[in-house]
Amino acid sequence: MTTLFWVILCLVINVGHQVYVLICWRIQLKSEWITRKFGKLGFNLYIFGFFILFFARFISIAMVSISNQNTLDINIVILRTLAIIISIPMIYLFYSVLRYFGIKRAAGADHFDISYRSKQLESRGMYRYFKNGMYIFGVLILWIPGLILASQSALLIALFTHIYIWVHYYTVEVPDMQIIYGI
Repeated sequence: MTTLFWVILCLVINVGHQVYVLICWRIQLKSEWITRKFGKLGFNLYIFGFFILFFARFISIAMVSISNQNTLDINIVILRTLAIIISIPMIYLFYSVLRYFGIKRAAGADHFDISYRSKQLESRGMYRYFKNGMYIFGVLILWIPGLILASQSALLIALFTHIYIWVHYYTVEVPDMQIIYGI
């Protein structure tokens, strides 16, 4: 497959993932349609789709990196050192998610389970320092393949994804958090 194929697929998956989350969160939050239709299985169906798209994001950007490797004219040692440096806060974030926040909550369980409305926002681990570290540090994982393989196309997609996730944050997550947590 050509780099163009992988770039287009990667962009479609990135946008598709955010649209999937937007649609699922909004119809669940506004009408509880998913849990009314599927009961407790509703969240599991949603999270299955969520993680398929989540992993597809990483795989597709890795494929862009492979098909477009060595197109960035920067010393590979510098790029790989940068990959290691950005991995440090990313690993701490993923540790914080697993230890304190939970995978289900990170994927949007608060849209499906009203018991979250009485819970406090997480303030331990990475969340002690950053209100929503997922949007700062979690997306760094998508930069790593491009850095390791010196792929200009992959780094441009990582930049797009990092910007696009903030669009999602301000247009979807912040309004939903106002409804769910009253903030």
